[in-house]
Amino acid sequence: MTGQVAWVNPFNGVAGDMMLGALIDAGAPLERLEIGLGGLELAGWSLRVDRVVRQGIAATDLRVEVTGDQPERRASDIIDLIRAAPLPERVAARARRVIDALARAEGAVHDQDPASVHFHEVGGVDAIIDVVGTCLALELLEVDRVVVGPIALGHGTVRAAHGMLPNPAPATIELLAGWPVVGLDTTMELTTPTGAALVAALAEPGGIPPMQPRASGFGAGDAEPSDFPNVLHVMVGSPDGSGSERLVVLETNVDDATGETLAHAVERLLESGALDAWITPILMKKGRPAHIVSVLAAPARVPSLGAVLLRETGSIGFRHHVVDRSSQPRRTESVTVHGQSIRVKITSHTAKAEHDDVVRAAAALGRPAREVAAEAESAWRASSADDLP
Repeated sequence: MTGQVAWVNPFNGVAGDMMLGALIDAGAPLERLEIGLGGLELAGWSLRVDRVVRQGIAATDLRVEVTGDQPERRASDIIDLIRAAPLPERVAARARRVIDALARAEGAVHDQDPASVHFHEVGGVDAIIDVVGTCLALELLEVDRVVVGPIALGHGTVRAAHGMLPNPAPATIELLAGWPVVGLDTTMELTTPTGAALVAALAEPGGIPPMQPRASGFGAGDAEPSDFPNVLHVMVGSPDGSGSERLVVLETNVDDATGETLAHAVERLLESGALDAWITPILMKKGRPAHIVSVLAAPARVPSLGAVLLRETGSIGFRHHVVDRSSQPRRTESVTVHGQSIRVKITSHTAKAEHDDVVRAAAALGRPAREVAAEAESAWRASSADDLP
């Protein structure tokens, strides 16, 4: 495994503000979050972060305070807003996945085209900040993998933009299809559509993974019930160092797609949560040239990524098999090259500049990308003489 792993314990449910609050509580720097979120073309909002105590547990209570009227936004509007912001590539991709998941769930519930769904409260500034902020906080904590325990749900009814709805909301149930859930005896909306979308788009179900805990945080919900602590728990740490994990490879043979279509399929698979995706040229029966589209994924993502694979390639089926992957732990540090900040990924024997940062810096400096990458890696080695790979 690489990077950090986060385990989320939604023993009392999950909402967007609780997730972001828990990650801030676990160490995501608030100042850098506000700078990153400031790149969104959104006006009339600010973050309020307070320390509170819920049933004896100290937690971070995050609220997005909105001033003035805000437009009603469609899913496509929010996706465009995220694309236009100067966010790190993985942050933007993760945020788009969450919004796309929300749009598909709302579209299925209301029988609408996902791109044209008006999100009402989900499309509000507070929800956009919760989604993008959570994705940015994961990046700042260098979290590559998110694992989520059983998700608590309430019962009864909840009030939403469409009026009174059953609790859990229909979109929440749509998003949590296939996820382990547990019902609690409360009429509170423990898990919101935004919280469910963050889980469905970014995480995999499971217990505490093998890890070395480094930080722990609690995010507080708005309500203060007297019989349980309304908080979400997040634990962040390094993989246990064994370097081995169980994954799945999905594959399909395609002989009637253009190169552009296949490249787009790979891009969509990566945006949808694939750990890797690639194309291999092959010869099929009767000498027909074709390609294998392969996808590496966590087991929990087989259904969703399989659907993307079929939709984008036009294939009528795919095969999948379990694999064991061994990889070295890594960490990420930053160096400055001619005023440009570039992240460098470090393992026990390599130091490699982050390609997206290199391309951005090369464009700003008017230099070849390969030269900028080499300078960034040399700069890290010069500053880390005692830690050379």
